[in-house]
Amino acid sequence: MQILGVLAFVVALLLSVMIHEFGHYLTAKRYGMKVTEFFLGFGTRIFSLQRGETEFGIKAIPAGGYCKIEGMTPGDVMPVGEENRAFYKASSGRKLIVLGAGSFLHFVIGYVLLFTLFAGIGTTQALPVIAEVIKGSAAQSAGIMVGDEVTSIDGKKVTDWYKDVTVIRNSQGRELTLGIKRAGQELIITAAPTLETIDGTERFLLGIINEVGLKRTGVVTSFKNAGVVTKDFLFESVKSLAKLPSKIPELWGQTVNGEERDINGLVGVVGVARVSGQAVSSDELSAMERLATFVLIIASLNIFVGIFNLLPILPLDGGHMAVAIADEIRAFIARLRGRSRPAAIDVTVLTPITMVVFVILAALTLLLLVADIVNPLVLNL
Repeated sequence: MQILGVLAFVVALLLSVMIHEFGHYLTAKRYGMKVTEFFLGFGTRIFSLQRGETEFGIKAIPAGGYCKIEGMTPGDVMPVGEENRAFYKASSGRKLIVLGAGSFLHFVIGYVLLFTLFAGIGTTQALPVIAEVIKGSAAQSAGIMVGDEVTSIDGKKVTDWYKDVTVIRNSQGRELTLGIKRAGQELIITAAPTLETIDGTERFLLGIINEVGLKRTGVVTSFKNAGVVTKDFLFESVKSLAKLPSKIPELWGQTVNGEERDINGLVGVVGVARVSGQAVSSDELSAMERLATFVLIIASLNIFVGIFNLLPILPLDGGHMAVAIADEIRAFIARLRGRSRPAAIDVTVLTPITMVVFVILAALTLLLLVADIVNPLVLNL
């Protein structure tokens, strides 16, 4: 079962990569740029077909994908008569749209998955169904039983137990009228909450413990909730990237010295795949809860990758976007001085910087790979 989870993660990751590259492809074609290759994977061609001027296919190493847009730098040779279709010839605005399309679609994937989670699968919530009645409590005295479903409190329909339960906590001990569904029958029961001390805090309680399970929300609420969680994931991704340098020493200790992995620390693709496998194979979760956990992992991963890809460092898309913005700043300064627009920055000049960044990212990836193998992250599912 764990292997199934890992395979599902790999498929989801490859689909995300394909959609990312498709964003580049669609926007590049929209602006008349020449796109000659669209491949999933790297290395030796396994399969390909030609559609117009673009070759679509699959390569042997499933470690990503790419969309080849011709004329990325002024030094690239374009076919005669198609010089103006080169990427570097486009306006900075169009360059930014093409470069940012991949990350934008990662955010769209994350949002759609979260909407599907809320509206189609459900999220883990306290349900208005009684799992346990505390002995000697107000609930027991009132005749509330295990399996009862609380449908209303003081005539107000129960829709969200986390919110509706505040009526009980704020009752000040006055008698409440509860609508109860028991074995298909609708009952009315009255009960007066009693003041209890929980973890040092006084609360008015009935003395019931609710079942916990998945609950779906309506379409409108799901749209809203998906947006809120997407925003939260965006902020958390930015915070994680800001803390990344400080996390590397911890990762080194966890890799070399076998220190316990931090669930909030750095984790690589292998680690996320393993965690996905754990989620899918967990005996502690129902089938739908496994699916919900998997969808949440893939959604958060897409949003993080989208943010990471926007970092203003080459060879990431964000680095190329930074170059395009720098071009516009230079052009603006030139206009202020009454000069003609300067030539576009040739990113090949920045190759030494790109190589340094590439080596750093490759080293971090290797460290994460070793950590995920020798000291894997384990979820308490």
